[in-house]
Amino acid sequence: MAGGPMPGGPRGGRQKPPAVVAELGRPETHEETTARKAENSRKYRANKTINNLWLSLIVCIAVVVVIVLLVPRDNTSHLQTVDYRSVASSAQAAFPVPVASPDLPSTYSANAAEIRTSGSGSTAIPYWYIGLTTPSGAYLGLEQAVSTASTGNIDDWVAQQVHNTAAIDVTTIDGIQWTVYDNRQTANDVGNASYALTTQSGASTYVLLGTATTEEFDQVASAISTNIQAQPATAEVSQ
Repeated sequence: MAGGPMPGGPRGGRQKPPAVVAELGRPETHEETTARKAENSRKYRANKTINNLWLSLIVCIAVVVVIVLLVPRDNTSHLQTVDYRSVASSAQAAFPVPVASPDLPSTYSANAAEIRTSGSGSTAIPYWYIGLTTPSGAYLGLEQAVSTASTGNIDDWVAQQVHNTAAIDVTTIDGIQWTVYDNRQTANDVGNASYALTTQSGASTYVLLGTATTEEFDQVASAISTNIQAQPATAEVSQ
């Protein structure tokens, strides 16, 4: 009788032997195969987690960029506006000389107006101050100091206001001669004295300083020319 495959026996020849792993020089054991697959699975999950983190970061940055681009921004100053003309009228009673209150267009505004004091004791120098925001959005400070026989050295006060910088020129505005300090190109820290004009009339010394344009400085200087010309020769400051 011809022989045939035994029931339940292998079909198609012998079973293929396990592959030899080059690093081992032999086939993997069952335990090694299980460990390798577990390690590969761990690495896959770790890489997927990192990729998800990067994707989340990119999405967050994209959301922030969209918010920055779409949300309207208010570039106007949020400092409280001060009616410097009204304050000047009230301050006049406490100031020994006519207070400078420039008549400026509505494109100018003020966020401060007050009488300040430089120094202390009997040699303190009182001065009237207005902090202006100009049409260009820059700062321009108006300061009017009063000197008497008892106050400190007014030249020292001026030097302090202009951060001890040197004058470069003189200019005449509405018949008033002003000393010019232009520090716009310096690398030194000059505070708010990027540009300044100073002049003296009677007992008053004026300093205009800030970051405004030359034209804006000229406009403010012109607006107080009448006040400058009206200053008395002497003044007495109440202590």
